Amino acid sequence: MQIGIVGTGRMGGNMARRLMDHGHDCAVLGRRREPVAKLEEAGAAGFTDTAAFVRHLEPPRAVWVMVPAGAATDEVLGELAGHLAAGDCIIDGGNSHYREAVRRAGELAEHAIDFLDVGTSGGVWGRERGYCLMIGGPDEAVRRLEPVFHSLAPGVEAAGRTPGRDGDPAPAEQGYLHCGPSGAGHYVKMVHNGIEYGVMQAYAEGFDLLRAGDRDQVAEDERFDLDPAAIAEVWRRGSVIGSWLLDLSAAALHKDADLDAFSGRVADSGEGRWTVQAAVDRAVPADVLSAALYARFRSRLSPTYGDRLLSAMRRQFGGHGESDREG
Repeated sequence: MQIGIVGTGRMGGNMARRLMDHGHDCAVLGRRREPVAKLEEAGAAGFTDTAAFVRHLEPPRAVWVMVPAGAATDEVLGELAGHLAAGDCIIDGGNSHYREAVRRAGELAEHAIDFLDVGTSGGVWGRERGYCLMIGGPDEAVRRLEPVFHSLAPGVEAAGRTPGRDGDPAPAEQGYLHCGPSGAGHYVKMVHNGIEYGVMQAYAEGFDLLRAGDRDQVAEDERFDLDPAAIAEVWRRGSVIGSWLLDLSAAALHKDADLDAFSGRVADSGEGRWTVQAAVDRAVPADVLSAALYARFRSRLSPTYGDRLLSAMRRQFGGHGESDREG
């Protein structure tokens, strides 16, 4: 299937490569010539001009946008809308607010252009591992783009099948799901990221407690000189708290158990804040998710060893620096 991708950074570039690996015809649009040229070498048709990019695509066109949320996404969508035609489709795979997705879908509908909001999780490992896709938008557009979703997703082999599920794997088992109408995809991704904050914070606090096993303030016979890197390794095997985040923590700790490369100043994304606000709007108790967000605020004042581990996890799964507002 032919698809255009706008954005040639960590996510957009790797997504284009994965799609080409699966036999899709990709055109890419970027502001800088160097990353576009690298994707051309991999087989993509590369462009730095929007009009030429759109002319290259065959109707009905599908354009996947992977740029920073907010004003940058609005700017790109507005420019694309001026060149696309009725029946074309724009997919926003960035970390946009779900209310923005609802608004954008309505605006593009006035031009008879379909809009899909696709929450995308997988980070810098997505080309190899695949991307978990949470999709919002009209049924027909989702069906048309299903070959793309199927190729980007990890596939049923990424996890053991849930007991009781048999027959042909459902899309959710493949790693992509049409969650509902416009906005639903980004809403589900927002909650996903809120949960991510909570899980990461639990690991951070736990490893902080391990690190403090031999503190002077406890009785001498209760002091334990523990090895966090080795403990991460043993927990990865058979433990009920095993996860990919633990795998990434183990990798970071094996490289440097002291995590000296990190200050412990943990950035936060809009999605963590949006999750807490959504909980307030719906009167849903979200004690852990809220506390995890506030812990990131606190890290910028008095960082701990656990905060350095949070930064290390973010670097591992998303390539984020400590000043990034993502993940």
